Amino acid sequence: MLKKLVKVFTFIFAFTTASLAFCGPADPLFINLSTDEANRASMAINFGRHHATNGHPLTIFLNDKAVMLGVRAGSTRFADQQQFLSEAISSGALVIMCPMCLKQAGYTEADLMAGVKLGGPKVTGEALFKDGTKTMSW
Repeated sequence: MLKKLVKVFTFIFAFTTASLAFCGPADPLFINLSTDEANRASMAINFGRHHATNGHPLTIFLNDKAVMLGVRAGSTRFADQQQFLSEAISSGALVIMCPMCLKQAGYTEADLMAGVKLGGPKVTGEALFKDGTKTMSW
């Protein structure tokens, strides 16, 4: 009896876990990027770019310390990451800057690198809450 019960619960767990992990072929990917560690930021951006080339619309949300990745003042320290972001934008990705984080870091919308959009309830909400959106954080 106990073995049968364990098998049933194992099946239910496996089925539930598998169905939660399912991703449609064009589900959007929303990456929450908060680090200013160059390697981690590169991993996040390039992970997103890879999946974007496979048909998943990409949004990268820059917040907290990642503000420096999306402002012109970060161009020396984060040249590679800004190049990756520019390439992602050119390929159709949406890169959104957290407005409160931008202000906290002492920058304004005028300081954003080309193609980065200032976030807000409409811009950020539409990307984050689009049906089927999967999220990841770095």
